Amino acid sequence: GVQYEDVTQRAEAIFAYVRDRVRYTSDSSQFGHVEFAQNADELLAVVDEDGFAFGDCEDYAILLGAMYVGAGIRSAIVLAPDHAAALVYLPDYPRANRFLSVNGETGWVWAEATGKENPLGWVPKQYVGVRLAAYEVTAEDVSISKPAGASSVAVTREAGGGASLQAFMFIGVVFLLFFMPLIRRKRVN
Repeated sequence: GVQYEDVTQRAEAIFAYVRDRVRYTSDSSQFGHVEFAQNADELLAVVDEDGFAFGDCEDYAILLGAMYVGAGIRSAIVLAPDHAAALVYLPDYPRANRFLSVNGETGWVWAEATGKENPLGWVPKQYVGVRLAAYEVTAEDVSISKPAGASSVAVTREAGGGASLQAFMFIGVVFLLFFMPLIRRKRVN
């Protein structure tokens, strides 16, 4: 594979890879269920085999988060009402329309690859002023334990003015991230 010494180039390449190889499809259309989570490794296996895969916003967010962490870049999953996206820690990213703060640490940018026109660092306006929760993705082994609470997320700088996002607890994402790797499914052709 291509090696990117520059963290920004690496982050952009990962974002473009996911954006260009995963096609948005709702869980109900693809699996017949309102919610159906795919593991990042399952989604990548389909991309490797078919050249592309299908997924919804949670699948994009989980895949981006896992790939960023695998590439040595800090990442988090952010949950908004009826939506999920990834955050990536790029405190000097010049193309972000907003920088977010997670647990008081500024420099996180929004990574939503669900639309072909969504650039890395672009935060949709409908999530400004909305309560959000974030969970930092780590490379630690998964263990069964009591889920921790979600981190707080706040917008700290935006072009043309500032806005504040208050956080709330969302234990569901923690449960999802901790227990998804324990559930194995076989792909049916």
